[in-house]
Amino acid sequence: MSGAKQNNIPYYAVIFTSKLSQDTTDYVDVAEEMERLAKQQPGFIDVESARDTSGFGITISYWDSLEAIKQWRENAAHTIARQRGREQWYEQFHMRICLVEKEYDFHRKGL
Repeated sequence: MSGAKQNNIPYYAVIFTSKLSQDTTDYVDVAEEMERLAKQQPGFIDVESARDTSGFGITISYWDSLEAIKQWRENAAHTIARQRGREQWYEQFHMRICLVEKEYDFHRKGL
């Protein structure tokens, strides 16, 4: 996460794990657009994402409040993308919303 917002404890993490289907037409483009739009939403802090070669992925977005998460969920473009995810892109997914009360980090010197 970026250092500027890192110390505003507590905040919320939305953990989204998923397994892609065989039909990922437009998936990368829409995912990039969703990240761009999320970054414009009030209350957005940061996002981290990774996907392995089997199609399993994890995206964690960070928000300053449950209300900010709710507003993002109600975003029209995000609603359309979620529907496409259910109908086309994902075999399965799981979402968790967590309150972050404490955090730690490590940075190797010289890197």
